[in-house]
Amino acid sequence: MSTDEQIEAALGAADVLMRVAARSVMEVEDIVTSPQLRVLVLIATHGPRTPGDVAAELGIHASNATRLSEKLVRAGLVERQGDAADRRYVRLHLTGSGRSLVERVIDHRRQAIAEVLGAMPTPSRAAAAQAFDAFARAAGAAPADDGRFTLVPPAGAGFPSADAET
Repeated sequence: MSTDEQIEAALGAADVLMRVAARSVMEVEDIVTSPQLRVLVLIATHGPRTPGDVAAELGIHASNATRLSEKLVRAGLVERQGDAADRRYVRLHLTGSGRSLVERVIDHRRQAIAEVLGAMPTPSRAAAAQAFDAFARAAGAAPADDGRFTLVPPAGAGFPSADAET
């Protein structure tokens, strides 16, 4: 297989994976926006966060993090709790509804990927998993924990900024 054919194969797989992720987000778009979902996934994967933590970790302005947090509180997906170590801070915790929504999105992704893998011959599944792992390692970073798509390039690779969101 030529390099061009390898690139086309990777682009085809990326398209399928992006459609899987997009469909999982569309499933909850009547409840939350994509940025709100990113906040929920961040809290689900890393534990309670202050609005300042959310801003820093997602690379957004503090006022945007505060507005997102407020909307999530009003929606009953996040609750504010005082920080035991420093009462000046408030930490955002997922409610049961917030955790359920994140689990729904992640479960949707897992099921959709399982269906695609299940349609492949068994030896191809193992080869695909190894190839996906090698591809991710070559990119130099673990997947984003907040549900967005990023490409964190190896040093000096000249790829677009990791802050670019698609």
